[in-house]
Amino acid sequence: MPRVLSDTDVADFRERLCEAAERLFAERGPDAVTMRQLAAELGVSPMTPYRYFEDKDDILAAVRANGFNRFAESLETARSGANGARAIGEAVGAAYVDFALSNPHAYKLMFDLNQPNVEKYPELVAAGVRAQKTMTAHIEDAIKEGLMAGDPRQIGLMFWAAIHGSVILELAGMLPPGGARHIFEGLDVALMRGVRPQD
Repeated sequence: MPRVLSDTDVADFRERLCEAAERLFAERGPDAVTMRQLAAELGVSPMTPYRYFEDKDDILAAVRANGFNRFAESLETARSGANGARAIGEAVGAAYVDFALSNPHAYKLMFDLNQPNVEKYPELVAAGVRAQKTMTAHIEDAIKEGLMAGDPRQIGLMFWAAIHGSVILELAGMLPPGGARHIFEGLDVALMRGVRPQD
């Protein structure tokens, strides 16, 4: 008879399984990873993961939601720890690069794939929305201070595209260590100039 699991037991196993899945999914691609491989990674029977997750897509959604929430928390912490829109923007940009380079597997799964049937996973949807808001909140700060003018969502997407591109280049080894931050600092200045209020 299976042991009765406490909430802590369930949470601990789900966390360990998600950590293993994050690495395997990022290294091999979700389609190349089986539930049996995930079970073997943790030294449990092939059926054990099914006690905690419905299927592999359910695990992928949990991994991605966790990544988005960690990412959002990192950016929110950077925003709350700086004063003035300019300093906040710099802190958020640095936190973005630091998170991506320190968590390459999570970052890849968050932004380099489009998970089908995402509406089935409300926690993933909510985490994605939270992350998106963290990438525009500092733009709204700059608009309020008169440093920028325009649609904060559109400007946020421009900054996101710029920082994402530089991060992906560094993760792929096409930029030297520190290259993403250096490039984004230059892009940040250029983008700030482009969205400055017109006199």
